[in-house]
Amino acid sequence: MIEQENELLMAAFREVMAGVPTPVTVVTAMDGGRPHGTTVSAFTSLSMQPPMVMVALDRRSQLLGLLRSSLRFGVNVLGHAQTASALAFARKGGAEKFAGVLWEADRDIPRLLGAPGWLACEVADFVDGGDHVIVLGNVMSAETAGGDPLTYHARAFGTHVAIA
Repeated sequence: MIEQENELLMAAFREVMAGVPTPVTVVTAMDGGRPHGTTVSAFTSLSMQPPMVMVALDRRSQLLGLLRSSLRFGVNVLGHAQTASALAFARKGGAEKFAGVLWEADRDIPRLLGAPGWLACEVADFVDGGDHVIVLGNVMSAETAGGDPLTYHARAFGTHVAIA
């Protein structure tokens, strides 16, 4: 009975969360000279003083292991025309995800060219959060190129439209 109730709760939780629009980012790190990254929608600002963000990574994520050793990561905030990048970085694999992707090292962190938002971060802490680990990051550098964001809502990619 309890297992069935838990399954119903998880299904209801998924439906509620599908109705919450989220930004789409690619979180990146360097492993020696090899870039790695994964698509993350569990990302938000945390603090202005000091500037901090948080991202949540699955406990099984290869990238999480890299962050534990490198203690640096990048947050590439994707634009509305970057759905292909979001899908490419969502699949399994390490540096292969960067095949054909234009990027550069910024503070020795992979930065995707063309992303309208960029944050270079140092890990401040790791916090357990169920089947994920929340990575708290101190922002070392922030740049924006403007443009409409890529969002994820109702299991589909889209963008934000302001109410006139």
